[in-house]
Amino acid sequence: MTPKADEVEDSRVLGQDPLIPPSLLQHEIPSTPESEATVLKGRRDSIAVLDGVSDKLLVVVGPCSIHDPEMAIEYARRLKAISAELQGDLVIVMRAYLEKPRTTVGWKGLINDPDIDESFQINKGLRVSRSLFVELTHMGVPIASEMLDTVSPQFLADLLSLAAIGARTTESQLHRELASGVSFPVGFKNGTDGSLSVAIDAVLSASHPHHFMGVTKQGLAAITRTTGNEHGFVILRGGSRGPNYSSEDVQTTKAALRKKGQKEVMMIDCSHGNSSKNHRNQPIVAADIAAQISNGEEAIVGVMIESNINEGRQDVPSPEQGGAAALKKGVSITDACINWESTVDVLNNLAAAVRTRRAGREGGVKRKAEDAL
Repeated sequence: MTPKADEVEDSRVLGQDPLIPPSLLQHEIPSTPESEATVLKGRRDSIAVLDGVSDKLLVVVGPCSIHDPEMAIEYARRLKAISAELQGDLVIVMRAYLEKPRTTVGWKGLINDPDIDESFQINKGLRVSRSLFVELTHMGVPIASEMLDTVSPQFLADLLSLAAIGARTTESQLHRELASGVSFPVGFKNGTDGSLSVAIDAVLSASHPHHFMGVTKQGLAAITRTTGNEHGFVILRGGSRGPNYSSEDVQTTKAALRKKGQKEVMMIDCSHGNSSKNHRNQPIVAADIAAQISNGEEAIVGVMIESNINEGRQDVPSPEQGGAAALKKGVSITDACINWESTVDVLNNLAAAVRTRRAGREGGVKRKAEDAL
């Protein structure tokens, strides 16, 4: 007997729905001239820090994930104001994460389930997300996001100034290939166990050209060819072995990068394994990083902070309790975050550390010049 087609393939696929082509979504929700200027400036400023042209600190700060666009815009308004105050010392990029990798299962983000009710209206999620990204960048706030697949960047990458590859996917060849072709810097986090080599190898891999299967702006399958991305960098986020933000960890990372012929620069994530998954530890981690910067550490070029308007996290209420409509405003539904007031304190402390490092460098240059006379 000849087997049925669904016995040979797709035996576990319930169905497939049309997905809006990236080019159509970009046509429906175009970026503005102001938005494009913000994106490009954010990229230039980030690259200047990573390349050592600027002595500022690159700070990626914002909610663990965005589930409420209205609150994201309110957060961005606040961030824009503090960014203007500290622009001489910090390059601030808003963390605007739309997709969440899950250790097992859970809410996967604004794109996957925008209504937070397991209806999985992905086309709606893409429209909501792109509209939000256009508004944020039109306001003058550069944004960073995590790249979880090779499809969603086609809808949104023109609005990003920076991206990260998470600890669960840094070792993935697919994500390294993707990073090799995007038009902005990409950070690779160390593995969930704290292993550093996977992140360094990812930076090296992404710097080379790749050929891989992808999707065009028209939504067609295609073979993508890339040039390689010379602006990859390592993000230390701690792991199951413990934190890795100390001065000793920084020196170890510098030595490992040097051994692989990579630039001795890194970003440090104040959350996740480095905070022992306790959001109240983030300011403590940031203070340690600030102390290292004040003492002249040049390799720390960036910091990542999970921050929201209000602190902590919340579970999504059940439908009987009101569902997403009953959520508290400005509180994360994924990882717990520090509140806005703590965020301002951390940013001011980091900016002061940059000024101290700068003064120390300038003093050293002056002394060398005097000694040469």
